[in-house]
Amino acid sequence: MGLMLALKSRASLGSMPNAKSSAGLIPPWTGREGCWDPFSPGEGLLVTSDGVTLVDFGVENPKGDGIKSKGADDIVYSRVRVTWTNGPASTNGAYGLYPVESTGVLIDGCEVSGASDAGIYVGQSSRITVRNSLASYNVAGIEIENSRKAIVERNYVTGNTGGILVFDLPGLPVKNGGEVLVRNNLVANNTTANFAPEGNIVASVRRGTGIMVMANDTVWVGRNMLYDNPTAPIMVIAYPLAFDDPEYNPYPREISVDWNIVDEGGTDPQFEGAEQLLAAFGGALPPVMWDGLEDPEMTTLMVHPDLAGWSVNLPKQGAGIEAARPGLLEAPAIGQPISIEGWGAPEALEARLP
Repeated sequence: MGLMLALKSRASLGSMPNAKSSAGLIPPWTGREGCWDPFSPGEGLLVTSDGVTLVDFGVENPKGDGIKSKGADDIVYSRVRVTWTNGPASTNGAYGLYPVESTGVLIDGCEVSGASDAGIYVGQSSRITVRNSLASYNVAGIEIENSRKAIVERNYVTGNTGGILVFDLPGLPVKNGGEVLVRNNLVANNTTANFAPEGNIVASVRRGTGIMVMANDTVWVGRNMLYDNPTAPIMVIAYPLAFDDPEYNPYPREISVDWNIVDEGGTDPQFEGAEQLLAAFGGALPPVMWDGLEDPEMTTLMVHPDLAGWSVNLPKQGAGIEAARPGLLEAPAIGQPISIEGWGAPEALEARLP
């Protein structure tokens, strides 16, 4: 049987002096027994046990990440809030909600703001659902990284640098991310300047990115509403940096961009040569952007015929924007519906929602 942690205030953690040994919940303690220190350099809360439910509490201004769960299978985050009250700043913690290395993750009805990397981040995990949540004024609103079988739906993602990111990175123990469904989200007004610390991978995310897919396979993006994401409402790219991981595939594969409600597209793109690009495309870049890089053995991108797009047409992986040869997107229409059987959090986690 799992553990439910329901707190009405941060001080409630002080009543759990045996949390580490009994429940796999590790708050950052001070030298005074049973007292929680919000200025500890660690996480606001760390979970390392399976079957934990976190519900109805908030964490404000943690020195490090907000709430991290590592190797904690079948975990539920419900109606949990993490925020840095000073607003966007590179000195804020990297992640708000931070489950990693887990099978079975359900995030429902949560709220995160101010994270200097990602508000809601799920990494190196599988069987994931992120829904009904608000991610605002982070560098990345929601990020699914090196993970499989994820569903991201019915979220409001606003005021970030980039809205929803689906990334796969080299050099990590778990790689080859894919099988991700991004549907029925409102992704709007993601125009905050990037405030990630220098050297962080998300420091390269352009202000005004809506939904970005990088180096994943089998990702379906559809039925979202995207407004005021002025670099690109939808972006599909290869991993842009050099790497030495022989098992890593840097290219996006089998990416389906179905029908989405979008505005005019990239009206203020954060690229070199933006003025020339805007002039070439009549004042706004089409809403779907592809860097033009592909795995020659696989289909890279399929797009609904009602959505216009453009390609940067980079000559090779790792090339910079200065090597672009922009033109209209030529991509096949989306094919047969994909099966999402076995995607998302296990159904048994639903019973633990309050």
